[in-house]
Amino acid sequence: MTTTTIKPKIEKTDAEWKEQLTPEQYRVTRQHGTERAFTGPYWDQFEKGLYSCVCCDAPLFRSDTKFDAGCGWPSYYEAVSPDSVREIKDTSYGMVRTEIRCGNCDAHLGHVFPDGPPPTGLRYCINGHSMVFEAGK
Repeated sequence: MTTTTIKPKIEKTDAEWKEQLTPEQYRVTRQHGTERAFTGPYWDQFEKGLYSCVCCDAPLFRSDTKFDAGCGWPSYYEAVSPDSVREIKDTSYGMVRTEIRCGNCDAHLGHVFPDGPPPTGLRYCINGHSMVFEAGK
């Protein structure tokens, strides 16, 4: 019999998040911001490794699912697991999009679009400031 340990959801006050994160990480993850294209970390990095949430260190994306979408943000065709991210309908700025948040701490990560490569056809367009990278994983 296999048992699964479910991590408790991470909840902190704004003051605790501000103490933990840089101002740009806080703006992106806690205030649903977007970094400017081609300016954030990891958009042009293709080293082997694991990308995790900057807020709670939950695994989000593997480098073997990353691709160059030409959009200026790190792009992936698949999350580490279905539970690692959650989708929210986003109707801001007069658009209808699907926002992606961390499944563990609810940090804003970016958006997902149906214009990615096989095998999923998805493009998870993720803010680099919402992640940390660990090489070789």
